[in-house]
Amino acid sequence: MSEIGGLRIGHASDQAARTGCTVLLGPFRGASHIAGHATGSREIDSLSTLHLVPRIDALLLTGGSAFGLAAAEGVVAWLEERGLGFATPAALVPIVPAAVIFDLAVGRADRRPDAAMGRAACDAARPGMPAAGRVGAGTGATVGKILGPAHASPGGFGCALESQAGHSLLAVTVVNPIGDVIGDDGRVLVGARMADGSWADTRRLIRSGFRPPAAPPVAGTNTTLVAIVTDAPLPRDALAMIARMSAAAMARRITPVFTPFDGDLIFVLSTAPEPAPVAPPDLLAYGVAACDAVERAIVNAVTAVAEDVL
Repeated sequence: MSEIGGLRIGHASDQAARTGCTVLLGPFRGASHIAGHATGSREIDSLSTLHLVPRIDALLLTGGSAFGLAAAEGVVAWLEERGLGFATPAALVPIVPAAVIFDLAVGRADRRPDAAMGRAACDAARPGMPAAGRVGAGTGATVGKILGPAHASPGGFGCALESQAGHSLLAVTVVNPIGDVIGDDGRVLVGARMADGSWADTRRLIRSGFRPPAAPPVAGTNTTLVAIVTDAPLPRDALAMIARMSAAAMARRITPVFTPFDGDLIFVLSTAPEPAPVAPPDLLAYGVAACDAVERAIVNAVTAVAEDVL
């Protein structure tokens, strides 16, 4: 199976300005886990188990830092025009959480995702596996910035599909960390480069006493975003547990991660119309499958653009 029923994903990219956004169209029952310390977001509370709304209509992942949250207005308008949203006495109100990465220093800082780009991503949304690499929210993503942007490598948008108990789990990632992406052998797969082109190995640099030079990485300018979508009828508290478990997958593939400089954020969404109880052993299995999907999606994001040169 290469798609999840009820899910459509669309990219909009500005390759000249090196930015873009990605929309996941639902509706979804969802949860989130804030793992980093410099998150840029909108309407995250709507994914709380205590929140009034039972579901969200779409999820937006975007470049442009806080400016890029404007793209959500285009998604909201697109949904409203199609009669979608949370019913109130006055109007249907589309619920669209959003999260950003910082890519302003990569391309043109004066051109960011806006409402028009959010609409374009909705128009482009299709079922099935989305394109990976330097597209959508991953257009301006970079990896390994401990030595500054000139020594970073391309990041990007990645995806991977796993199955569990007859249900699918699709992980999508926007990989833009200060740290390196690590391969199966524990070595740097993509990250900061030394002047001779070799991998700097951010973790070893820091452990050896290295500290950033006079122009250090700035808090909030790095982030990895993860969204896991499943057709399993999981309740919201189970989705929240899977989100927390999936942080382990990020830690296995990105080092360092969840730093003072990163705004890492994980979403877990279900397209199933109604939830059903899930036994703890089965929930554990879903969580493990989600972690596998996240690890593969992170690697997919960087290997899809491995031949590019900044």
